[in-house]
Amino acid sequence: MRVLSSEMFSSLPNQLHTEEPQALPLLKRLRRNRKSPAVRALLQETRLHPSDFVAPLFVQEGVKQQTAIASLPGVSRLSIDLVLKEVEQLVAAGIQAIDLFAVVPQEKKDAKGSEALREENLICRAVQAVKREFPQLCVMADVALDPYTDHGHDGLIDTEGRVINDESVRVLGKMSLLLAEAGVDVIAPSDMMDGRVAYIRALLDREHFTDVSILSYTAKYASAFYGPFREALSSAPKSGDKLGYQLSPPNRREALLEAALDEAEGADMLLVKPALAYLDILAAVKERTLLPVGGYHVSGEYAMVKAAGERGWIDADRAMIECLMAIKRAGADFIFTYAAKEVATVLNR
Repeated sequence: MRVLSSEMFSSLPNQLHTEEPQALPLLKRLRRNRKSPAVRALLQETRLHPSDFVAPLFVQEGVKQQTAIASLPGVSRLSIDLVLKEVEQLVAAGIQAIDLFAVVPQEKKDAKGSEALREENLICRAVQAVKREFPQLCVMADVALDPYTDHGHDGLIDTEGRVINDESVRVLGKMSLLLAEAGVDVIAPSDMMDGRVAYIRALLDREHFTDVSILSYTAKYASAFYGPFREALSSAPKSGDKLGYQLSPPNRREALLEAALDEAEGADMLLVKPALAYLDILAAVKERTLLPVGGYHVSGEYAMVKAAGERGWIDADRAMIECLMAIKRAGADFIFTYAAKEVATVLNR
């Protein structure tokens, strides 16, 4: 490529003040590649498609029950019958994967998360119902104890309030096995306990669920962006924080170590959470593994765009697509997002 010399630039003022200006001595005009919608579409480097999205769904007890979530505009807790109607719309929009989260009533929560291990609990019934009506859909289910415990932590706690790792992993394994028996396609452990991927993989294989995949939340940070999600599940910790098992936001290499360990333990896919605030982590993980890597566009990231859009400060549709495009551009093979249906609708226009 020819480089413009200082002499060439020094002659520009005289040329520009003549009666008949001469063309700028530019060998490469990048605007030629932006000159029309057709050219821009042809040369677009990153594309979003509805099949890129995983739609998180909050399942609650009852029939014909829909409860709006104030901090997540456009998102509701749904009873299983309404989850099926929502899935029908998602499939029609081209979305091929969902992730189910159980909204557990307070009276069913205890220190051990016992409801997570009850056969025919809400999440198992939801998996069964969805797979019965939509057998080709990829159904994922969250594996963690915070929706089920009265203390709000992702694992069991001791008398001093510390989360116990190995005992928690055993409970998560039993929870995973119940979900596999219910027909789930992908187990998604979001707890961040050490060794849980290897334990769950061994347990599933032993019980002949070798086709059930594990999507590991490999780099789940102790983020401030989870507030609306915790409101949706009433799962905020009652004491302390999650810094003892989730990643510390300033750390980067630690995430790469987590990813390497999860891959070695048998994870089939990796997930970075949050995604938008941790694009550097997403890109770094993607560069170091051949496994599929996803990003979770979390509740706080979604809610900020929706809130600003409601106030007329930004074009929410364009901003949401720009956020998701950034996650895809950083390397995500798939994206968890509460905007899945609305963005798919825009993309399908």
